[in-house]
Amino acid sequence: MSLHTTVACVIRRHARYLVVEEARGGPETVFNQPAGHVEPGEGPLAAIVREVQEETAWDIQLTGYLGLYVFHTASGLTFHSHAFTAEPIHFRDTPLDNDITATHWLTREELHALNAQGRLRSPLVLTRIEDAHAGTIHPLNVIHESPCF
Repeated sequence: MSLHTTVACVIRRHARYLVVEEARGGPETVFNQPAGHVEPGEGPLAAIVREVQEETAWDIQLTGYLGLYVFHTASGLTFHSHAFTAEPIHFRDTPLDNDITATHWLTREELHALNAQGRLRSPLVLTRIEDAHAGTIHPLNVIHESPCF
């Protein structure tokens, strides 16, 4: 079994959600929340702020913790994905990660349509959107990070 720790962020503005469009090697791109791996020595809070900036060029203010989503792939990978909510604060207009082809502000209806077309990167994309929409949000202080010893 291979375990990966990742982060993802639901960012809402005016009933639209910030998503990234990614090239995944196939003929069609896929859509995802800003997300990525937690780097060595990094906690999930720092990781999501970094990932959002790298993938969208937005600075954010974290507003809540959606929870830990555990996802198992058919190939035997397991992902522990920490999901957050945030507000966009400032757009930097900096280059995006190489595999990001575009960013979009989409409605829930547009995201459901992409899901019906099989264009979401994983089932967690819509699950996190729906959980955030339902208000299933915890305070950020449920995450405890200790300093190095």
